[in-house]
Amino acid sequence: MVSSTASDVDAGDPTWFEYHEAAGVVWGGYTGGTVIHGRFAGTRKGERVELAYAHALKTGGLAGGRSTSRVQTLPGGRLRLVEEFTFDGDDTPQLSICDEVPRRH
Repeated sequence: MVSSTASDVDAGDPTWFEYHEAAGVVWGGYTGGTVIHGRFAGTRKGERVELAYAHALKTGGLAGGRSTSRVQTLPGGRLRLVEEFTFDGDDTPQLSICDEVPRRH
């Protein structure tokens, strides 16, 4: 994660996402930043990805919601997701940007 309006992005411990896709179905998980463990599932149609997500927070709470991302191609062929999202129970629109990085091993 490069930036988010929902929380500060800690350059030393950013949230890392791992995406998978088969036949237009998208799923994966994430951790880091304010999140201990998160999961998402949804669909991709063209350059639009729609997801539902849920995660456990380091502060002890839970959060979930829905997002819509636009897939962009960066110089060199890496991907960027520009994500508009809301949390369940809060219709305040949020925005995050995630850039593709080489797979961590």
